[in-house]
Order: sequence, then C-alpha cells, then structure tokens
Amino acid sequence: MIFYGINKTTLLDYPGHVAATFFTGGCNMRCPFCQNSGLVLEPRSQPEIRERQALDFLKKRKGILEGICITGGEPTLQPDLGQFIRQARELGYLVKLDTNGYRPQVLRRLLEEGLLDYVAMDIKASRERYAAACGLPQVELDLIEQSVELLKNSPIPCEFRTTAVKGIHTVEEFTSIGRWLQGGKAYFLQNFRDSEQVMQCGFSGFEKERLEEMRERAAVYIPRAALRGVD
Repeated sequence: MIFYGINKTTLLDYPGHVAATFFTGGCNMRCPFCQNSGLVLEPRSQPEIRERQALDFLKKRKGILEGICITGGEPTLQPDLGQFIRQARELGYLVKLDTNGYRPQVLRRLLEEGLLDYVAMDIKASRERYAAACGLPQVELDLIEQSVELLKNSPIPCEFRTTAVKGIHTVEEFTSIGRWLQGGKAYFLQNFRDSEQVMQCGFSGFEKERLEEMRERAAVYIPRAALRGVD
C-alpha cells in the first residue's frame, strides 16, 4: 500500500476521535470541483509513504491517536486496502473510510469482514445530475445505489455528504437527494471552497441562506441533516 500524504493529527476527519488521515492516489471520477486534483491526476508527483512507514508511524502514535481515516483520491481502488486496514486494527485503531461508492463490491467486502468502524460516502448530486457532477460522460448509477443501500443497512456509523457548488447544484435538487437517501443515518452539506488544487477553475460556494434551504429540503427525509464547516 502506498500513500501520498498523512495528516498526522486531526479532530475533524473522524467525528468524535483523535485520528490521523492517510491519502491514497488515483480516482475513478473526475469531479470538476475536486479539491485534490494532484492526488487524482498525478499521485506520483506527491511524496510516497510506503505501507511499512505508515505502520511504523501508527506504532509510535499508539495511545495518542484513537483512529485513522483513509481518504483520497478513492481508497477502494487500492488492491491491498483490506490488508492495510487489518494491520491498523491489529494495532488497536478504529478505521474510517471515505469513498465515492463507485466500487460497492469492495465496500461490501470490507463491511462483511468487519474491517470498518465508520464510513463517509460522497453523494455528488441528484441522480439526474450525477454524471456531470462526477466529470464523466456517463455513470453506472446502479453501482452508486448499491453503496447507498449498503450504508443505509449497515450497523456501523455511516454518513452521506455533499459538497454544494454553484454551477453544479441547485437548491431544488436537494429534495430529490433527500428522498433518495431516506433511511440514511446522517447527511452533511459542505460548502465549496476554492483552492489551487481544484480540478477546474471558476466554481464558487453558496451563501449560508441557500445552504440552509438545501439542508431543510434534505431534512424532510433525513432528520439528521446538518451543515458542516459553515460559519
């Protein structure tokens, strides 16, 4: 397993736990508003962190960190993801996975083997607008829907989340998103923030009032719908 970055301590990435975040390279989507274009397009341009280095770091941080968050890029593309998670769990760490849900067979296997303690799945847009939000000519939406159902029915803590972007989303479509995700444990709306690492220039975030309207629409179907990181 190769990583392309570690956030050594975070209080935000794994709710309720002091954690470290590990970044994998590569992705099967090309979301134009992606904040990690370097990891997606040119992961080998980033400093490599080998599996042994990552595990040595975790050994040294035992008693300080409670968990790890594995994010990307898209972690489920990594063939040795399960192996790394097992070793991290053997060291006593809780494991949170961030995923776009496009490889439900991998997610299902990790859940069935009891390797995950928390999953956060990005919901890019409503079904009708999904391909455009993913930056792809077409999307096999059935794969996304399989992952949604897996997490709706999982006994572990799970969340769905959407980054709201002007030019990608409308306020009205969050009624459709909420209806789709009904039965989910939690749903969070994050506002887009521009940066040098964004895949495509020209996007902006929404005003807080519009974000609150989005949240209210989703909350009709998912009571635990909230804004995250919005002042």
